[in-house]
Amino acid sequence: MRLLTILLLSAFATGASAAQPLPADLQPLPPPPPIEATSDNSVEADPGVTITKDSADKVEEFRVGGRLYMIKVTPKKGPPYYLIDDSGNGKFARQESLDSGFRPPQWVIKKF
Repeated sequence: MRLLTILLLSAFATGASAAQPLPADLQPLPPPPPIEATSDNSVEADPGVTITKDSADKVEEFRVGGRLYMIKVTPKKGPPYYLIDDSGNGKFARQESLDSGFRPPQWVIKKF
């Protein structure tokens, strides 16, 4: 019985809040700005990602706060690789994938 009462009261409360009139001074939102290509054949896909396409490679630069921390290079032939600045000193180390390779042991000690 309590459940039925709670459901009925919540249905009436939802209906009452939905029936409130909209303000008369609403205005439509302006359209979003267009994405512009720069002169060096790169496009800002995200505020922190810059994609540059050369004839041989596709280079994606990832930034946080204006600081470059990772570069993904996708060659025309072969798998992509990453150049990552782990310590923030501007020296990049090459990694074949973002997988660290760490695998915790998953031994069964006891079954219940």
